[in-house]
Amino acid sequence: MQSASDRPEYPAHWEADVVLRDGGTARIRPITVDDAERLVSFYEQVSDESKYYRFFAPYPRLSAKDVHRFTHHDFVDRVGLAATVGGEFIATVRYDRIGADGMAASAPADEAEVAFLVQDAHQGRGVASALLEHIAAVARERGIRRFAAEVLPANTKMIKVFTDAGYTQKRSFEDGVVRLEFDLEPTERSLAVQRAREQRAEARSVRRLLAPGSVAVIGTGRTPGGVGRGLLRNIRTSGFTGHLHAVNKAFPDDLRELDGVPAHRSVRDIDGPVDLAVVAVPAEHVPEAVAECGAHGVQGLVVVSAGYAESGPEGRERQRALVRQARAYGMRIIGPNSFGVINTSPEVLLNASLAPELPRAGRIGLFTQSGAIGTALLSRLHRRGGGVTGVTGVSTFVSAGNRSDVSGNDVLQYWYDDPDTDVVLMYLESIGNPRKFTRLSRRTAAAKPLVVVQSAGSAPQGHAVRATRLPHTTVSALLRQAGVIRVDTITELVDTGLLLARQPLPRGPKVAILGNSESLGVLTYDACLSAGLRPQPPRDLTTQASADDFHAALSRALADDTCDAVVVTAIPAIGESSPGDAELAGALRSAAAAVPTKPVLVVHVELGGLAEALSAATSTAPRATGSAPPARGTTRASDATTGPTAEPADGPTTAATPGSTTSGPMAAAAAQPPGGTAAQPRTAAAPAPQTPAPEDSRLIPAYPAAERAVRALAEAVRYGQWRRDAADPGRVPEYEDIDEKGAARRIDGLLARGQGLTLGADDAGELLGRYGIRVRRALPAPTPDDAARAARDLGYPVALKATAPHLRHRADLGGVRLDLADEEQLRRAYAELTDLFGKPEELRPVVQGMAPRGVDTVVRAVIDPAAGAVLSFGLAGAASQLLDDMAHRLVPVTDRDATSLVRSIRTAPLLFGWRGSTPVDTPALEELLLRLSRLVDDHPEVVAVTLEPVVVAPHGLSVLDASVRLAPPPARDDLGPRTLPVY
Repeated sequence: MQSASDRPEYPAHWEADVVLRDGGTARIRPITVDDAERLVSFYEQVSDESKYYRFFAPYPRLSAKDVHRFTHHDFVDRVGLAATVGGEFIATVRYDRIGADGMAASAPADEAEVAFLVQDAHQGRGVASALLEHIAAVARERGIRRFAAEVLPANTKMIKVFTDAGYTQKRSFEDGVVRLEFDLEPTERSLAVQRAREQRAEARSVRRLLAPGSVAVIGTGRTPGGVGRGLLRNIRTSGFTGHLHAVNKAFPDDLRELDGVPAHRSVRDIDGPVDLAVVAVPAEHVPEAVAECGAHGVQGLVVVSAGYAESGPEGRERQRALVRQARAYGMRIIGPNSFGVINTSPEVLLNASLAPELPRAGRIGLFTQSGAIGTALLSRLHRRGGGVTGVTGVSTFVSAGNRSDVSGNDVLQYWYDDPDTDVVLMYLESIGNPRKFTRLSRRTAAAKPLVVVQSAGSAPQGHAVRATRLPHTTVSALLRQAGVIRVDTITELVDTGLLLARQPLPRGPKVAILGNSESLGVLTYDACLSAGLRPQPPRDLTTQASADDFHAALSRALADDTCDAVVVTAIPAIGESSPGDAELAGALRSAAAAVPTKPVLVVHVELGGLAEALSAATSTAPRATGSAPPARGTTRASDATTGPTAEPADGPTTAATPGSTTSGPMAAAAAQPPGGTAAQPRTAAAPAPQTPAPEDSRLIPAYPAAERAVRALAEAVRYGQWRRDAADPGRVPEYEDIDEKGAARRIDGLLARGQGLTLGADDAGELLGRYGIRVRRALPAPTPDDAARAARDLGYPVALKATAPHLRHRADLGGVRLDLADEEQLRRAYAELTDLFGKPEELRPVVQGMAPRGVDTVVRAVIDPAAGAVLSFGLAGAASQLLDDMAHRLVPVTDRDATSLVRSIRTAPLLFGWRGSTPVDTPALEELLLRLSRLVDDHPEVVAVTLEPVVVAPHGLSVLDASVRLAPPPARDDLGPRTLPVY
């Protein structure tokens, strides 16, 4: 028997939670000597056929010797991993290191045999694929570079696991066995396969939460009121199409129904499966509820209960325990402290949230971490009167609360290929995994707009985030590079989202402005200029303009090839011939429909009727008087009368709602259900239909202020340009003079001195030189005589610089003397510096040959532990620092990235001949950026580089100073096996 002191150290960092193909979760961990009983129990549940495939012979049971062998590992040459659900094994994988003769071996042998066994009930869930990723990562860590596996030809499932993994492999057939050999070094294909599996699995895990076939609300009170009872009512009155159950352990034994919903004392008492449990019990009772859900096979949880990480350290530990418990049963969690989830699909109609009404159906996916912000966003999208109007519906809504498990990354995976979502709006108080969020954002933004408000403050108490050294402005710039439409306020989030929901993307920044108010047109024109758009002079139709005048003017503007978008301005007209709101709305829609490739926006002042008319024909029909039917499983239809009544969801001023004071044909049409008859109160027997607008109708958003419309349009223009650029992202060029291997050897040698160090000038110059980056030589000058000798070696003219930290790169403080033509000038300058700033040992003076005149710039690269490697560029000097005028790109940088990086700072005109100056050599600058990007991408041990100043001349450039820091690279979980984050 192996004693505890004899056991190898347990590699706890190999433990991981993973999402499987069907959206469930499993825990992967090393197998230890304590797992003997679990292993035997697991093996007994495997079919004889699977055992035959594993051992190539009938093998009904494991011997004691087998159990010992499969549970005793040194975690170096012999490793076993198990996938568990509910603490029990569902699959195992092991490797044994072998030598060239195929026998057991130790390092430096770098090959191992690998074998899998998956319980039949869990085959087809992607368990083996997940285990392969993890055992391969473990093997690489232990110096193994290649796996070999022998598989029976009939075991096609296992062969497919290996062949689909994307590794470089060889296959042979001998003695009736297929032998597969494959390298473990990740390839582009293996990473692509891994990320595709990640997307499908995480999307399905979210889909199980948003489209359940049955829901149990745990914590429904026996008396009206309370969170649980409110959640039950909201789900029931939304018309949920699945089965609904009320659960409370305090229910009397004889209680069978609550508000017409089946009532139970425990989830385990429910006949049939439960897909989603909404938990609304005090935090101290949640573990019991989760255990019951796990035992019953519940697939996911929405936890609205508070008292977790937002309440302090004790609550944070309670939250971690909650996540561990839920994942042990294969469940995912939204929350805790969540506002809930909503799905407006007619096949689901789920309002498992604290919002009292189901929003109208639409094409916008909405994610928030704050319940209060979620309430505000739902209200704004639901309300039409008095604000932006247009497409005001959501497809799905998720409030992550403390984001202990399901995060914005998971929901992005779901929305990426969700056919019901065209635009994604996100309010983020924190980003748990910025590197992954950036990757997913880039992919999502290439398919549909992603609009984000990110809080600039510190993360809320309940959110665990990875430490980042990047300023908020830098993170925002990197998100924009990934295609994220980054806005600052909730108002801008809604404004931009509504425009993008149905209007086409503009092809460029040229904007036509027309309307019946010259002043409003001028305001719109000025707003366009401020937003970086290129407006045409406004066309004033005068206050006497008719609907036909608007139609003709808009038609001409849209037909003009020099126009990419049109902003229509409207104020109350004067005179008897002035058009009615509905008439004007019809004219605008008709003209816009004729040219469906250009966006149209309306700015209105005190024309609520026009805004309503524009949106009335384009929004979904409102729910008529009465409530939705009770969910399946409800036994008393009469109880549904507690739902919404005739009070319209949008308030009494909404044109499309019965009882509105707004008149006009569009309002009347919107108030009718399909078939054209007037809406009648519905009984609980049938829900009011959600009638979407025709797909070919033009949905024109109307804004109450010019600046709001223009800001939204400017964001759409920038996003449209990003989409076009993303279609051809450029390439990372190869340079023949780069010595990647030599740089790697040099880095290894330097790091052997210590864990982290800042290189001296010579070492930094040598390392950079291996990537074709030449640093202009600078010689120390501790005395005037040393300065004179250095100048003779370098050749006049020279520069004399103080390199003390408080004077470094601060020419404005007088610590630099330039163009010293001879020794006399040099000695005089040396004396001036020492007289002004102190002794030479304090100044640390150096002598450097003069570089050609040009524009001083600064180039930096840093590896951030959260965001990854970032390349930054700006002009040198106090003014640029004061304005924070730096541009940033994620590494690796392509040639197109480098070109845009140089041009994206506000002071970029100084590089291109501003006010008659000579343009500088920006191609040389772009090449420098590309070479530095290659260096930090090829060698993650280079954790920080600063080149300052880089003098860019009309021909060529000079790097005058360089700082390089080396350290062991931060761990990159985006290149490792799929895992769920642990907060």
